[in-house]
Formats: sequence, structure tokens, C-alpha cells
Amino acid sequence: MKAHLIMPAVIVGALLLAAFSTGSPIFLAGAVLIALMVAFSFLGVWQAARTLEVQSDLSGRSVQRGESVMLTVTVKHKGIIPIAPMLLELYATPDTPETAVRLKDAPGRTQKLTLPFHATHVGVSSPGVKSCTVEDLFGFFSMTKQPKAAQSELLVLPMPFQVEQLTFAPGDSGLETMARATEDVTNPSDIRAYMPGDALKKIHWKLSARKRELVVRRFEEPVLPDALVLMDCSPPPSWGHPEAEADVRDSLLETAASVMNSQMATDHAVRLPLLGEHPVELDKAMGMPMILENLARVDFSETDKFERVLLLETRRMRKVGATVVISARLSSHMVDVMIRMRRMGPIVRLYLVTFTPDDPMVLPLISKLQQGQIEVCYVTPVPA
Repeated sequence: MKAHLIMPAVIVGALLLAAFSTGSPIFLAGAVLIALMVAFSFLGVWQAARTLEVQSDLSGRSVQRGESVMLTVTVKHKGIIPIAPMLLELYATPDTPETAVRLKDAPGRTQKLTLPFHATHVGVSSPGVKSCTVEDLFGFFSMTKQPKAAQSELLVLPMPFQVEQLTFAPGDSGLETMARATEDVTNPSDIRAYMPGDALKKIHWKLSARKRELVVRRFEEPVLPDALVLMDCSPPPSWGHPEAEADVRDSLLETAASVMNSQMATDHAVRLPLLGEHPVELDKAMGMPMILENLARVDFSETDKFERVLLLETRRMRKVGATVVISARLSSHMVDVMIRMRRMGPIVRLYLVTFTPDDPMVLPLISKLQQGQIEVCYVTPVPA
């Protein structure tokens, strides 16, 4: 509790001194009146703070970047003594700083406030009330209470955009492979009874002789090569402004979402490992809603350099037909690893997120990548 009682205490003291000195009841009545005013002010603040209820509701639990939701705050108390309009302190979010709002236009014991919340950046937000300050009409007393209800979570999802379909290494296009053969004759997996129309070369003659009935070999269907998406989950490079750095993070996440979305209609599996404090590997079978939610929760906390991550992922290249690298930085070591990936078979595509595609420090590295038959695409961060 914070009190500002110096002035009323001085006035009450002066009135009491005058009353006892002169014997006048008027001064005594004035002192009693001011004392009662202070007492009722304290009682009003105490009663309202004791019965205070704060509730925050969002019009949606998840939105795409650039959309808006409405935050409705309802404040109730059971105090019967009038108090000043309450002061609400709102939590800081990735899009807005910590702010204070006074409910000036919402008198009464139930006060409601509706605020628009624009989702500017991808991530997890918790818009709501951090604390509520109750004050009396004269500013003598104030009490600050924190809401008991848990914060509401708002997921700001990345917004996919159109990207070119991935190209796979020659002979691994998927549809061509399936058209070429529906069974791998070098890899029998089981047997079954002969059916009219089965090719004679599939008959297992030795086993048929033992069983005294015709049986044929069953073969595994050829497995299509995967698409592997590798996104740099370490903190993006600094551009000298927090808003620019947030735009870069948004572009990294939205590029990854776009590549995953473009592969949903294909026959190829696609995988996206996300590293950091809570590592997870996304794949096509999860569906886009789950993929977008996991991308929104990426905190870019990976401590290993992306060069090392790329080097470790080269172990998968034998089973991969296309590799996508998404990063906001480019180094000579990264270039060497990507060229090594390409020589191991898969088509490699780089999405470079940058504000300066013509950076003279980067152009020689881009030229080297292109000479190594690596596709290079630029992504320029765009604010919501």
C-alpha cells in the first residue's frame, strides 16, 4: 500500500490545535470530517482490492502474421465506496512494449475495456493484464493486485508464400520412379499364393515344389527420396535495429513454412529438423497446422554454428533427393559444405534472407555456389 497522507495529516493537526486552543467546535468538526474522508478512502481501496477480479479474453488463440485480434479485459470488484478509475498494466509482447491504460471511460464496479492487438511478428505472445492498481478518489491510497488467472497464449503463425517446386536429382523425380516400376525385383519381402496373371519369373519354384502349390514372391515398392529442409535456428545476425532482426526471424520461419507447404501435394516425404532448447523434427505427415504451430514456437536458441549443423546433416545425403538450406548468413565454410552436399547427389537450393542481396562481401560466395550447381534464391524481409 502506498499512502500520500502528509497534507491531510498536517491539516488535521492544525485544525485540532485550533479547536483545542479556541474551544471552537467548527475546527474539531473539520478535523473529524477530514479524518473520516481519509478513513473511507482507505476502506474503499481496501474493499475493492480485496474483491477484485480481472479477466482477459482473446478473440482468437492463433492468427497469422499481419492479422489482428481483440483483447477484452473485464475488471470487477464488490466495493460500495466510490474509487478512482483503475490503472491496468499490460504485459509486454514481441510486438508491443509494456503499457499502462486507465479505465477513464468505464465507471462502476464492473469495468470492461477492448483493445486491438496487431500480430506483427511470428512467435508466442501472452497479451493480458500484468497488474491492476486501485486508487481512491483523492489519491491518498493505492493498492496493486496481480490477476490470479493464467495468461492467455496467442500463437502468431508464419504466413506461407509461393515458392518454386523442388527439383530432385536426375532419376529421383518420384512420378518417373513410380511409373518405371511398382516393385523392386531385387528386394523380395514376402510370398503369397499364385494368382492368374502373375509373371512366371516371380514364381518361387523351390518353395512351390515343397508346398505342392504355386507361390510367388512379393516385393517392396521403391522408396522415393526425401526432401530435407535445414533452417538456421541460431540467433540471426544483427542489423542494428530490433525491428529489423524480428523481420529477419519472420522471413526465416515463413520461408521454411512455404517450402514445407509446397511439398504437401507431392509424393516425396519432407523433413525439417528444428534445433534449440526444445529440438523437434517436423515432417509432412504432421499436417500444415501442426507444422506452422511448431515453427511459431522456434526461439532461435541454437548455440552450434550453422556450418556445423550442415556438416552433421551430410550423413543423410545418400537418402535425400533435394536439400533446402534457409539462412540469414553466408560464410565460406557454409558454401564448402553445400557444395559437398551437391556432389553427394541431391539438388541443393539456398534461400538467403537478407536486406542487401548486392553485398560485395557475399557476391563472391554466391558465384561459387552457382558454379557448384546450387540454386540460390533471395528473400527480402517484409514488415507486416
